[in-house]
Amino acid sequence: MRLLKSLDLRGWLLVGTAACCVALTGAVATFSSSAHAGGTLEERKLPMKFNWIACEPNCRGWVSAVGIITADTPKDFEDFARGRQLGGATVVLDSSGGSVNDAITLGRRFRNLGLLTTVGISVQNRGGQGARPVVAPEAYCESMCVFLLLAGKTRFVPEAAHVRVHQIWMGDRADDARAASYSAQDLMIVERDIGRLAKYTFDMGGAGDLLSLALNVPPWEDLHELDAAELKLTNVVTTDAASDVLPHVGVSAPAMADAAPKAQDRFAAEPEQQVRSTKTAEAMVATGGASAPGPASQK
Repeated sequence: MRLLKSLDLRGWLLVGTAACCVALTGAVATFSSSAHAGGTLEERKLPMKFNWIACEPNCRGWVSAVGIITADTPKDFEDFARGRQLGGATVVLDSSGGSVNDAITLGRRFRNLGLLTTVGISVQNRGGQGARPVVAPEAYCESMCVFLLLAGKTRFVPEAAHVRVHQIWMGDRADDARAASYSAQDLMIVERDIGRLAKYTFDMGGAGDLLSLALNVPPWEDLHELDAAELKLTNVVTTDAASDVLPHVGVSAPAMADAAPKAQDRFAAEPEQQVRSTKTAEAMVATGGASAPGPASQK
């Protein structure tokens, strides 16, 4: 896959147009869940939840963020943050992605707070009094979660973590994309949200290579997993040391059950009567269990 070192305006127009053309002629991939995924996979299929993981003594603790990003997630984070001194804290992510614009909103809030980010599953240590919680590194950060990871002032990805990217998609046309019809207004939504995502990526210090990699993966193909070189090339990681984001915390634990990758983020349809859409992508559940949230509400 050819990586773009830099993207000028003409290049962006070509990328956006190509993404639209691919999106409007493709089919949606489906994924089966691992029979051993258990509770961890189930949590990742639910709307994102935030929990404070206490780590004492001489250990500040961190924020655990698990699940898909929905229209309610930014408000849920504000409710969680109220009364807490979160400035400079670390967020540990385990997510299959979700709403494009709501992920952007949440990511900007993370950056304003100077938060640090990493990928993992928070595990409360039951080793007795004085035992500290740890972070299991074998977790998933997929689709829009990668852009939320990018919001960290300092960003670390453990070797066992899986960071995956792909295109986004129109939610109400996802079940039978080939047979669906698309209007000029649908194209406008696609172009608009690609533009928003591009601006956000550069504002967060990400590279055009990240967008190039994501926009080159159509929804009928498996998500592209970023290798160590690509994580650095795209500026998704800024440090190779876990201690830079989780000092005095063990980033190791018994291997967690494998979890299947999730379905693509998809652009939600815009109602005919609206002149300007404020809707965004929605997360769709790829396997059985909890139902997916509906399209994002108007803001």
